[in-house]
Amino acid sequence: MSQEEEETPQTTTSRRTTRLSSSSNPTQNETLKKPITNLPSLTLKNLTFSHNNKPFSYDDLISSLPGRKPQIAEILRLLGPVNSPLSPLFVYGSSSTGKTSTVLQVFKYLNRPFVYSSCRSCYNARQLFDNVLNQIMLHRRSGSNGYSGVKKCEKASDFVNFLKEGLRSVVEGLDGDMVYLVFDSLELVRDWDKSCTILPLLFRLGDVLKVDGVGLVFVSGASIDTYHSDTGFVDPVPVYFPDYMEEDLRQIFMRNQSNLKLRSAFLDVVLKPFCRVTRRLDELSTALSPLYEKYCEPLDDLSVVPNEETKRRLFSCIQPHIAPALNEIFRVKSQQSLEAGGKDDLKRKTSSKKFGTSDSIDDLDFHMSTSAKYLLVSAFLASRNPATLDASFFDSTGGSANQKKKRKSSEKSRDLKEASEQEMFMKGPGTFPLERLLAIFQCITSGLEDSLEEEDGLQGGTGLGGNGGENSLMSDILLQVSSLCSANFITKGGSCPLEGSTRYRSTVSDDLALKVARSLKFPLSKYLYRR
Repeated sequence: MSQEEEETPQTTTSRRTTRLSSSSNPTQNETLKKPITNLPSLTLKNLTFSHNNKPFSYDDLISSLPGRKPQIAEILRLLGPVNSPLSPLFVYGSSSTGKTSTVLQVFKYLNRPFVYSSCRSCYNARQLFDNVLNQIMLHRRSGSNGYSGVKKCEKASDFVNFLKEGLRSVVEGLDGDMVYLVFDSLELVRDWDKSCTILPLLFRLGDVLKVDGVGLVFVSGASIDTYHSDTGFVDPVPVYFPDYMEEDLRQIFMRNQSNLKLRSAFLDVVLKPFCRVTRRLDELSTALSPLYEKYCEPLDDLSVVPNEETKRRLFSCIQPHIAPALNEIFRVKSQQSLEAGGKDDLKRKTSSKKFGTSDSIDDLDFHMSTSAKYLLVSAFLASRNPATLDASFFDSTGGSANQKKKRKSSEKSRDLKEASEQEMFMKGPGTFPLERLLAIFQCITSGLEDSLEEEDGLQGGTGLGGNGGENSLMSDILLQVSSLCSANFITKGGSCPLEGSTRYRSTVSDDLALKVARSLKFPLSKYLYRR
């Protein structure tokens, strides 16, 4: 058996050689063996979208990215006119929120040169360095150069020197115009070897290079607080991408459709229940594509405009498939767990009706002390509200100062308020010092000190008489803050260079904060600036 296996390739090879030698001339064989060298050489135009020769207007930019007009306007404002000095931009948000597409489409609209490198396609620093250098030095891997990179850099210092050399030549070739370095999926660098040195290098790349006409844009799925290290760097300008709203998702799924009426009828019945589970575009696209095929199966003509009877008939075809799709794709609760919890849900609904409360309020699925809940709410307010408005929201007795008579605001003041609200929304949750957190906590719990002290006493605390009780309560609050940081409800960031104190940021979503506030019967909406 082994002898036959050894002889078979030899016989095949000789036959192939005989056929090739008898049926083809030597010049064709040499052509096949030669590497492809007729590819056009790269030029500076390859760093922009101008080589496509397709006009791309502002209306095209807005229509290509539904639901991202505020983020587009913010990025355009930060980039500014041509050759404007640019602080590093940090575009962040959840997965499938259009961060990368928005950044690339903005550069396509502006027609400015940029170098794009995705950390998802690179699994170590050397590949990332090679990718950036090959683009900035207009190098293309091919058979003529052995598919090797333009430079071989083993260390970060080599990368900086080569990058400085390439950037200077590119800027000179562009007559002084700026070139931008875009690093996508930056959160993956944290899993690389020596990430503690690579990340600070990337954030400080502009200061290290010392080359005029270079802009940095970082795209990440995590906030800037997760990148802080002891090496220190100036925080880039954040641009936050929230999850898509249901109407935005509808516009996205309606694009490039031949029969808009049919597609709209399908989205009317499936989009809302799926949006209750997830708003990630990739997950929704994966789930809705097979459902749409099932929806169209009874139709012989896909260009037909469905009437009400047709809509009901098509819905009956996909109705049995909606629940399995939710269970399989998004891993919701099984039917057994739903039936087991049915009695408890019924009791909760009846009790809520007796006391006049809403039955849509869900209880917390984790245990948290009362003081920790108030600290969580205080951190949420400190991150969402400007520090200058604390005095207007809280008075010395812990009540809201909004009860005072307000003067009618002018149109100019309303415009300024809307502009400031939009700016706060684009920046995302803000940071705050520990002193501000404790001040807000003291204001909203000023009438509940006795209950908090009783809770601490039940947990085994010492006596709370006099100053000893205040010190014990304060130490317990500081321990609660530490516990919230450990549980990632609050993130601990870098220290402010002006204040010299550590700053914190709340990572709690609006829904969870509202749920915690409702469990405390705390009127959260009265203290929110944007509500």
